[in-house]
Amino acid sequence: MMTFFWILIFLATFSFMEFMAWFTHKYVMHGFLWKLHKDHHHKDHSSWWERNDFFFIFYAAVSIGCFITWQYYGFWAGLPIGLGIFAYGVAYFMVHDIFIHQRFKLFRNANNWYAKGIRRAHKMHHKHLGKEDGECFGMLFPPLRFFKKK
Repeated sequence: MMTFFWILIFLATFSFMEFMAWFTHKYVMHGFLWKLHKDHHHKDHSSWWERNDFFFIFYAAVSIGCFITWQYYGFWAGLPIGLGIFAYGVAYFMVHDIFIHQRFKLFRNANNWYAKGIRRAHKMHHKHLGKEDGECFGMLFPPLRFFKKK
């Protein structure tokens, strides 16, 4: 029975992280921490690392904190929550950094309906260069209109 709850909490956490990514992207990255996110829209440096990558560190710290509460304080749900955050981070990195922005030259030939929809949605997000007037702030589950054939 406990395994069922672990899986349920893991899946709920992973799904909730899409909302957190959307919320953080819209109201924090395009809000009061635009200074850290701006270089993702306007590349103003020659480094592979972007100031925007600090947001990854924040969520990694939250995930690690969940593992610590599980391991040292006996909070059993800390493990599936931490793993859900970690799994979302891996998925986000694979889709956003590797597939869309090609930080590593992998998945270049992915051309199925999901890949096309994700690319369209992200392209619409990046057409807005300022912090205002943005759209498509989520990552893995963009609005359905981006999956329709043109």
